[in-house]
Amino acid sequence: MLYPYQPELWRSVFIMLGSSSAGLTGLLFIAASLHVKEIVNNPVYCRRAFNNTCYLLIILIEALFTLVPQPVHILGTELIAINLVGLSFPLGFIHLFFQNEDVFRRGGGSLFLGVIFSAIFLLGAAGGAALVGQQGWGIYLVAASCAVLLIRVVLAAWSIMVGIARPK
Repeated sequence: MLYPYQPELWRSVFIMLGSSSAGLTGLLFIAASLHVKEIVNNPVYCRRAFNNTCYLLIILIEALFTLVPQPVHILGTELIAINLVGLSFPLGFIHLFFQNEDVFRRGGGSLFLGVIFSAIFLLGAAGGAALVGQQGWGIYLVAASCAVLLIRVVLAAWSIMVGIARPK
């Protein structure tokens, strides 16, 4: 069964994902600015706040790429590239986790989060690869990747705020 890529059917989905990520980026900046000392003084919170901002911007860029009229194989190539860039953030977090495991554990860092975020970006890259191969179903993987990433960022941001509010 063929699943041709039909961009007009995905327009609303990616408008919602892009708008949500743009709004949440602003809220994350406001929340971080209210607690900038606590975030800067904790290497885990600092890294996670930076990564969360980058993740939201990646969702926004993926939505933009998807909404721009272009050949599907070009879209797929762009999605692979942005997801590989995104993958560098959790891989960097995992690397730092193993370099400073005690510091990261005390600060609320979790190897599990790095693995989850890595899987999300690999899913998005796989969707892009499917689109390069003219497999329309790849857009389902990209949309799922963006949606799960958005949910994980919200939960990760919440955990940062709860961690900051915890008494020392």
